[in-house]
Order: sequence, then C-alpha cells, then structure tokens
Amino acid sequence: MDFYTNNALKCSKTTTNNYSTSFSMGVWMLKKEYRDAIYAIYGFVRFADEIVDTFHDKDQKTLLEHFTKDTYEAIEHQFSTNPVLHSFQWAVNTYGIEHEHIDAFLYSMELDLYKNRYTREEYQRYIYGSAEVVGLMCLKVFYHNEEEKYQQLIFPARKLGEAFQKVNFLRDMLSDYHDRGRVYFPEVDFERFDPQMKRDIEKEIDEDFQQAYDGIKNLRKDVRLGVYLAYSYYLKLLHKIRQAPHDALLEKRFRISNRKKILLLMKCYMQNQLNTV
Repeated sequence: MDFYTNNALKCSKTTTNNYSTSFSMGVWMLKKEYRDAIYAIYGFVRFADEIVDTFHDKDQKTLLEHFTKDTYEAIEHQFSTNPVLHSFQWAVNTYGIEHEHIDAFLYSMELDLYKNRYTREEYQRYIYGSAEVVGLMCLKVFYHNEEEKYQQLIFPARKLGEAFQKVNFLRDMLSDYHDRGRVYFPEVDFERFDPQMKRDIEKEIDEDFQQAYDGIKNLRKDVRLGVYLAYSYYLKLLHKIRQAPHDALLEKRFRISNRKKILLLMKCYMQNQLNTV
C-alpha cells in the first residue's frame, strides 16, 4: 500500500474513532485485515451524513451534489485529494463493493434534504439506502472471495442494518423531530405519540434483531465478534429505551455508558471464544 493511501486510511480511522466509540470498538474486534476497509466505509457514510444533518448554515444540496460527484470520480480514477473519499474508493475497488449500494445510500441522504414524512414503502426504501446497504458493503469486505457465502448472508445483514437504523430513529427522536422536523416512522404523529405506538415499533425491531441473529451465528469467528458486539450494543440500547416511558423519547437522547460498553465487550468476547454466541 502506498504512503498516501495509508495516510488516507488513517484519516478514516480517526473519523470513526472521533464520531463513534461503539462502532470503533466493534471494528477493533475484527481481524486486522478487515479494519481499514470498514473504517473507510464508515468515514464515507459519516461525511455524507454530516452534510445532510449538520451543515444547516451551508448550501447542503450543492455540498451533497459535489460530494456525490467526487465519490464517483474517485472510484473511477482510483484516486481523490479528499482522504476520506480516497479511502472509500480504495475499499470499493479492492473488495468489489457494488455501485448500486452506493447509489442507494446517496439517494437516502438526498431524501434527508427535503423529505420529513414517509409512507411505509418510502420508509423501507430509506432504511435500505441509509443502513442496509452499509451492512452489505461491510459484508462484501468480509466475504469478497466467497460469493456463495455472501449471498447466504445478505438477508440477515440487511435485517441487522434495519434494526440498527430503527433503534437510531427511536434514540434520535428528539433531535430528528424538534431540530430537523423529520418523522421517519410511518403513520406516527409525535404530537400524539403514545405507549402503544412505541410498543409496536419495538416489536418490529425485535423481529429484525431475531432474523439478524440467525446470520450472526453463521459468521466466521474472525468477523463474528465485531458484528456481535455491535448487535449486543444496539440490543442493550433498545432494552434501555423499552424501559423508558414513551414521552421520554421526545425529551432526551438515550445512550449506553462507556463503562457498560466495556462490560458488554468482555461478555461478547467470552461468548465468541466459547462459541456460545
């Protein structure tokens, strides 16, 4: 690997570490050969997400258009002066990440610029692009030379991404609704959000997690710990949200303390070692 690409990958790793301690822990639990590509994927999706969620005093539409154009040019030319995009193109070209997944992701990011209510069909399409395809990009890194196994794991990988995104929607309800005016859940009016609505969403997420778990058990051991740790973290976060009253979701953002994350890591490590996942 050349010096510039190596430096660019370190930028993506720094981005991951700065934005998400839980995701960083999960990546660290992967076999070393996978980490650079997963950092590169996270850096890419994180920057796109920042454009649509944070830079409200900028021309977000133009920024996203430039980011999209620069992404495809980086992939085509296998180079970018943007270190995060250079990292991402390296991962895409090295591991054969499908361009249709990138298209779907960027489409969902574009929706965040102008759409704030979703039908059931639109909701599923948004989740596919914003979360499921990210899981599929990571799966491609893990099984890029094992097409049959990759195909077998597509469905549970998608369900895991779906579960993660729905938990994020619940966790971020306060900022999504009050700061950005977004309501992702179909048929949900936060002005009349009640305990039954909350229970229905949680039940839906439980089903996603169960279907995802069937795939996690079939992952190779050198991949499984990192993925299982992320799964366990989000399951713990869902449990915490479940224990809270429905109106608390519109008053604060729920999180898991770093101490509990470490304890969860130790538990997952032992389960993975003993093959009791």
